[in-house]
Amino acid sequence: MPYLTVANDIKALIAKFAQSTILWIDTEIADYISNPKLSLIQVLADSRDLTGDATFLLDLLDRPELVKEFIDKIMVNPNIEKVMHNANYDIRFLGNDDAQNITCTLNMARKIPYYILPLPDRKLKTLVEKICNINYVDKTEQGGDWAKRPLTEKQVEYAKMDVVYLARVHCHLLEIFHKSYPDPASENLTALGEKYQNIEARWKPLDSEFAEVKERIKTGMVSQKLKDSAYFELSSSIAMKVDFMTLTNLTQAERIELHFPVTLTKEIQRQLGQLIEHPSLEVEEVQSWRLLFNAQQRRKSTNQIAPRPVSDDLIVLGERYKEILPEWKFLDSEVDHLKERVKKAMMAQNKGNTPHFKLSSSCLMKVDFASLARLVQSVGIELDFRVTLTQYIQKRLGEAINQIDVQIEYITSWRMRAKTVEDEDEEIPF
Repeated sequence: MPYLTVANDIKALIAKFAQSTILWIDTEIADYISNPKLSLIQVLADSRDLTGDATFLLDLLDRPELVKEFIDKIMVNPNIEKVMHNANYDIRFLGNDDAQNITCTLNMARKIPYYILPLPDRKLKTLVEKICNINYVDKTEQGGDWAKRPLTEKQVEYAKMDVVYLARVHCHLLEIFHKSYPDPASENLTALGEKYQNIEARWKPLDSEFAEVKERIKTGMVSQKLKDSAYFELSSSIAMKVDFMTLTNLTQAERIELHFPVTLTKEIQRQLGQLIEHPSLEVEEVQSWRLLFNAQQRRKSTNQIAPRPVSDDLIVLGERYKEILPEWKFLDSEVDHLKERVKKAMMAQNKGNTPHFKLSSSCLMKVDFASLARLVQSVGIELDFRVTLTQYIQKRLGEAINQIDVQIEYITSWRMRAKTVEDEDEEIPF
């Protein structure tokens, strides 16, 4: 397990790794709460290593020139597959949006249905212990002081093994994933349909009650003016919107190039008329497929008379939610997985109907905002619709956003408290 601290040694290793086809990569971040900065990069090129002897530790604390070299030669290289866990966190320090060919084992694990991989969360520690059959993984050094030098022996041991665990998890997830999604062209659609029918009979009543309990909790908390209860909390979010022409005029005046997709609704298509065929628009047609179960019925409420939200007992509802959640989660994931397999199989086998399912398609038309803005400016027409100002747009506009009248919409949403049910979507550094 080479631990590299000399700049020339690190550069030589980066040049060597630049010839690889796949690398397993992890990072350790110093002061990740108050002032996060890259401390260490762990790299493994041989997934067969079980001891960490083939792991390379690159000490990059306060060495931005070496980090840049790693990014330029490794992270942005599309020919190298970079495997990481919770990759969205790591690439903040390793190229951000410029990073290419990233495989995230956290996302891989999330795509495997819960009924196949019934784990409380998808953290690396959990995956290592449950699917790799390793009894215990010590993560105490995860929160260690990675800004201090020299590193302790425990830190070095932890760092070298973390990337070994990553490689093992990746290999196991690939096996599970391939078993979960057989070749669509050879799927038996009749057998899948019968299996779906049997599972749906158990899932539908539970799903109906689950949806109703959630709705009653939400409306009950709103009516009782509660933002927090034993199981849930209500939170508000803000959507900022602006007229398309206002945004168009601003970007043209300030010479700001905005690139994001605009969906051409039927109303926008009507306003554009024949201009929709203008070559500068480069309209992208995105086709989507919808699967319908032939025996589908409307979801029915489990309660004929719904209690008044202001008098609903939120504790009782929360207990019922907690009680039915495990079974619902298990069946719901199986239903979704079967539908996805059927959809892919019907497309691969070129079938629009089976004894159990019907496949229908729809098409969305999208154009780039900048292209649409230039076109309407050049021909002198005005389009009447609003654009949601995403964080990307707000960042690109900068101070110029203060020059326009932004309409604000307040949207009430709700989410589960992590203290009640494990929040597997929570992003933390690994």
